[in-house]
Amino acid sequence: MRLRRGPRLGAALALAVALLAAAVPAAARSGGPQPPVVAVAQGALRGQDRDGAQEFLGVPYAAAPVGAARLRAPQPPPRWTGVREAAQQAPACLQFSPFGLRDPEAVSEDCLYLDVYRPRTARPGARLPVIVWMHGGAYSQGTGTQFGGRTMAELTQTVVVSINYRLGQLGYLDLPELNGPGEVRSGSFGLMDQIAALRWTRENIGAFGGDPDGVTVSGQSAGSGSVCGLLAAPSAAGLFHRAVLQSGPCTLLRTPDSGRAQALAREFAAQAGCGGDPAGVAACLRGAPGAALVAAARSLPTPGPASGDGLLPADPERAVRSGTWNRVPVLIGSTRAEARFFVALTQPHLTREQYTGQVLARYGDAGPQVLARYPVEAHGSPYLALSAVLTDSTFACHTAWTAELFASQVPTFAYEFDDPRSPTLAGAQVPGLDQSNGHSAELAYLHDFTMGERPLSPVQVELATRMKRYWGAFARFGAPVVPGQAPWPAVVPGSGSAPVLTLRPVGTGPGSSFGEDHQCAFWRTQPDRPL
Repeated sequence: MRLRRGPRLGAALALAVALLAAAVPAAARSGGPQPPVVAVAQGALRGQDRDGAQEFLGVPYAAAPVGAARLRAPQPPPRWTGVREAAQQAPACLQFSPFGLRDPEAVSEDCLYLDVYRPRTARPGARLPVIVWMHGGAYSQGTGTQFGGRTMAELTQTVVVSINYRLGQLGYLDLPELNGPGEVRSGSFGLMDQIAALRWTRENIGAFGGDPDGVTVSGQSAGSGSVCGLLAAPSAAGLFHRAVLQSGPCTLLRTPDSGRAQALAREFAAQAGCGGDPAGVAACLRGAPGAALVAAARSLPTPGPASGDGLLPADPERAVRSGTWNRVPVLIGSTRAEARFFVALTQPHLTREQYTGQVLARYGDAGPQVLARYPVEAHGSPYLALSAVLTDSTFACHTAWTAELFASQVPTFAYEFDDPRSPTLAGAQVPGLDQSNGHSAELAYLHDFTMGERPLSPVQVELATRMKRYWGAFARFGAPVVPGQAPWPAVVPGSGSAPVLTLRPVGTGPGSSFGEDHQCAFWRTQPDRPL
């Protein structure tokens, strides 16, 4: 039976906090301000003051998905007695791709934890807007611990939650043999984790001063794809009230259907040495060392959440088109040159001949048109030309098309991030290449981000402040209305030139040239091709 936070429960939790605080020795109390203590359904948490905000780190929102619980739906977190210290972040989930962590050893399968950040003055009952963050990383890498929320929380008077969720084939493995009697028919365990974190937030965020009826779910890249999944998942209905999609439009990040996902899962099981007897595949996968599963996935992509099953009945794009989705206001956008990040990592020294050959091979009969529209001379180098082709044909135009799709049903606000001096991710910089405005460039402007290549300059900090205020206003009002900042008009459905707010260090403002800038009319005539 789920506990409801009614007046009696709220009073009991408040009393528990008071008693726990009183239990701190007087000598300790006399040393200055005491760390904050909050009572959640599982027990009491002691956080810490830091940089003008308060943080509660490494908070379990589900039981450890290990042993017999591996490759199963998340279960409720255990209760504890006394006060649990919440001043240290939990490990990242097991990583299925090598890039993305400063400390590759700080990983564990016991990883279903979240961090909560709130203004220092927040108290239970304050009903502050809540922002729940889903990190990116191709569903195979990354961690919520890289995205601190102290500055956002204090500046915008919001409560920020950043979560871990299972990755790789531990998070996305669609084998019917893994589902027990009475369990939902799905292998999208990472999406289940995200829903479990939202349920935990609904039940407990009031104790931190947050509003359980004012939750914004937000994500970037695969995190944005996860938000698409949440928008289409019936079991996520009512758990959030606004959505932010950064560099991951739903029309681009389509889900594999259950049949395709099962075929990929069986290929993985065979690679892991568990593809023999179907009756024993579940036990084999649950008993295999984690390192062996990571090794088995080296040549197999992580598919992400699948559709057509009990958790996600339809692909998110199809669900939105049909109107059968969790309708909430949407803020959506991309960076000016998304694909620079990917091209720099894979072929930074591309030659003119290689550029021409790749375009002709990729686009077939349309290849000459693409080359005419994206000549090397107009961009300065083959690297920049290919980056422009891939940016426009994938992230940019799909962001515009997804925004139009949402705008026909809910208030929708679109942006483009454009800072020509933005840093890239730590470890991704290639000497001599302009990687500004690439994929993930905006992250350092919205979070206390630990994976930036370098700190922001004072001018960039000013842009970051404006961006946080827009995001905070959207979380509060469902519209990014900030007095004293450039107006952000909603997307007008059917207009053909939807207004897009360009976020620049100087000159932030709305414009209608996004589709022309990225040649979206041309790309709409072309078949979709993966990045």
